[in-house]
Amino acid sequence: MSAELARIGGTFACAGLGVLIVAPTRLARGAGLAAWAVGGAVLLAYLAPSGHHRLLVAAAGGGLVLAVGLATVLRRWPWALAFATLACVPARIPVHVGGTQANLLVPLYVVVVASTLLLTVELARGDRRARELGRLAWPLATLVAWTGLTLLWTDDVRQGAIAVLFFYLPFGLITVTLSRLSWSRRALVLLWAQLVAMAVVFAGIGVYQWLTRDIFWNPKVIVGNAYAPFFRVNSVFYDPSVYGRFLVLAIVACLVVALHSRVVRGAWIAAPAIVIAWNGLLFSFSQSSFAALIVVVLVLATMAWRWRAAAALGLVAAVLVSAGVAAPRVRSTIIRHTHIGLNHATSGRSKLVINGVRLAAHHPVLGVGIGSFKRSYAKQEHLKGKEPKSAASHDTPVTVAAETGLPGLALLVWLVVVALLVTLRRVPSTFAGRASVVFGLGLAAIAVHSLFYNAFFEDPTTWALLALAALGTRATAEEAA
Repeated sequence: MSAELARIGGTFACAGLGVLIVAPTRLARGAGLAAWAVGGAVLLAYLAPSGHHRLLVAAAGGGLVLAVGLATVLRRWPWALAFATLACVPARIPVHVGGTQANLLVPLYVVVVASTLLLTVELARGDRRARELGRLAWPLATLVAWTGLTLLWTDDVRQGAIAVLFFYLPFGLITVTLSRLSWSRRALVLLWAQLVAMAVVFAGIGVYQWLTRDIFWNPKVIVGNAYAPFFRVNSVFYDPSVYGRFLVLAIVACLVVALHSRVVRGAWIAAPAIVIAWNGLLFSFSQSSFAALIVVVLVLATMAWRWRAAAALGLVAAVLVSAGVAAPRVRSTIIRHTHIGLNHATSGRSKLVINGVRLAAHHPVLGVGIGSFKRSYAKQEHLKGKEPKSAASHDTPVTVAAETGLPGLALLVWLVVVALLVTLRRVPSTFAGRASVVFGLGLAAIAVHSLFYNAFFEDPTTWALLALAALGTRATAEEAA
């Protein structure tokens, strides 16, 4: 299939997903879902590897059978969708797609197909629910539609098609279907227990890896450990940073329970889980994960103690900075070594960010197109090779600005700000309020993490938390009423 058809198909699918998110009528939502499916099929045909037709057909048939069975389960127990999604988060499988090797969440795609079948049946039977995402609907729908539109002018259609087909389209549908669940305190408590149990098990595996010096899955980490002064672990995840981010989310959820839960048993479970997850996080040596945890803990402290915590932190920071800059030798050293030291401390990422900002500045209105950051960056910096590793992006806002222009960056900021406002605007005094704080802090942690590791939209947890944030907003409003 030609690249031009892939451009049109991806744009069509993203527009359909946007309609599905914001359309007020059942007919319009059905049309949006159909566009999502047809456009996704076009992208799948474009990216399908040649020469393995029988294997692909067999795999598709087996996956469809599993999806039908799972859809039956979801119809009877709707919250099984949330549990299945969480269980599939670490399950990345190496797949040869579009001429490149990628680690994709294949089991989660079976869940996506099952939820699609269930949504199709519900719409066909007259389900009239609409705009379940509430205030998040318009920013998310607009961002998805604009991102798909940039596929029309991207320089790297293949990478853009991979991003749209395997991240935006399936995870966006998961967001819609999760947001349609009915609020259930019991289900959310069980979901928290599942998250804590997974984090404890994964942290134990990480500690075992550190003790035995045995790394799974990722040969790059094995090679890096051979030359690094410290030993990084990745547990069952492919990348240590993804592993660290998962543990941060579990720690955040446990912190909220320990600080605000009125049930003593919950605090007794949360405290040891935090200790175990922290030990697992330590051996990931993920700077981005630690930065995310620090920021979220400061936000949680500010919510708990209000202006006293913020004032104390601001005063300490002001005193330290003033004392350091006031010393001439310190000031001279900072000025002379800031750029080199920062670039070294961030493993060369500060240089990537600076050059990425330059790339965005050269294409401020339309961007270079989804998936085209690496190729456009290499062209701008005159890097040799088809796909130089030094051109890989590590910062989501910079990547979004470069690929989708200032409109895409503005839509991203709109989405994140609205999500944080609807979840963190008040002290949690009810169960729905505490749950909303967990969802908001989880999104904040992923947002901070994405400043150093470009995986905001590639993480299904981001999309799931958006749906849960909408659920929490509705439940909080109902409690207030």
